[in-house]
Amino acid sequence: MTILVSGGAGFIGGNFVLDWLRQGDERVINLDKLTYAGNLDTLRGLNGDNRHVFVHGDIGDRGLVDTLLATHQPRAVINFAAESHVDRSIHGPGDFIQTNVVGTFNLLEAVRGHWDGLPGDEKPAFRFLHVSTDEVYGTLSKDDAPFNELNRYEPNSPYSASKAASDHLVRAWHHTYGLPVLTTNCSNNYGPYHFPEKLIPLVILNALSGKNLPIYGDGQQIRDWLYVRDHCSAIRRVLEAGRVGETYNVGGWNEKPNLDVVHTICAILDELRPKADGTRYRDQIAFVKDRPGHDRRYAIDARKLERELGWKPEETFETGIRKTIEWYLGNQDWVQNVTSGAYREWVGKQYEVQL
Repeated sequence: MTILVSGGAGFIGGNFVLDWLRQGDERVINLDKLTYAGNLDTLRGLNGDNRHVFVHGDIGDRGLVDTLLATHQPRAVINFAAESHVDRSIHGPGDFIQTNVVGTFNLLEAVRGHWDGLPGDEKPAFRFLHVSTDEVYGTLSKDDAPFNELNRYEPNSPYSASKAASDHLVRAWHHTYGLPVLTTNCSNNYGPYHFPEKLIPLVILNALSGKNLPIYGDGQQIRDWLYVRDHCSAIRRVLEAGRVGETYNVGGWNEKPNLDVVHTICAILDELRPKADGTRYRDQIAFVKDRPGHDRRYAIDARKLERELGWKPEETFETGIRKTIEWYLGNQDWVQNVTSGAYREWVGKQYEVQL
């Protein structure tokens, strides 16, 4: 048996591929475009493993995807491929439309053609699982109930709008063509192999480098934090037993203001890697201008996933963030390999402070 994973060299996709092959021997065909956030170093431990076949390519390349589907005959396709950073979508929305909307459309069409050609006894077992985000639901006030699967879509950034569009395409391909789809909408992920433009890895990297820790606005934006390996286990469970055509929200039940997250990281670093001069890492915090249209709060109601499929996260934020920091402290070679000159130029432009 075989699955095809798109975006499997990125943060969540890479963790999923590694976890999948730790769980069993089912082969993975891994299709990734290797943009700045795709990193083969994440998959270095799979070198020489015949259960993992890496293909450098784009989900929008219909001919390539058709060939992969025909050659490998996967029983499922899991789509992680996406441009995913809100800040980058503000500066350059075109890439997000191309990958998240047009790319998803081309992938769906290739998968539909493959599925249509399957023998009758194989068609019911096939699945297309689309991995999406809680940002499609918009923003919440402090007292609002968390997002559930019936919340209407109200995306507020080019990134979230492009992901909302892809979710709608997946839904339409199920209702119009019968394609057996599943969709998951997750909260903010964190953990190993996270490209250091996002809050948690950026803070860890900058703290260790003696640089400023940039915090947007007042730092009181609230997010629900989900340890990436918990997210991977949720996706495996949805693929295994989710009801076709359904959406499942995946959350960590860990709502935290950004400033509290940064303070927690600093406190753990003070413990695990104390500074030689005796100062605290939190002294490096620098508040910077808030980004345009910054959503104030996200929160996920993951009770449907627990009720129907028996899934709930194993990690609390306290246990997950410690594991994450310990991973970064022990894998500085990976960090150095991904922090190229282009990355440093991006961060300097984005936060407008001396990093």
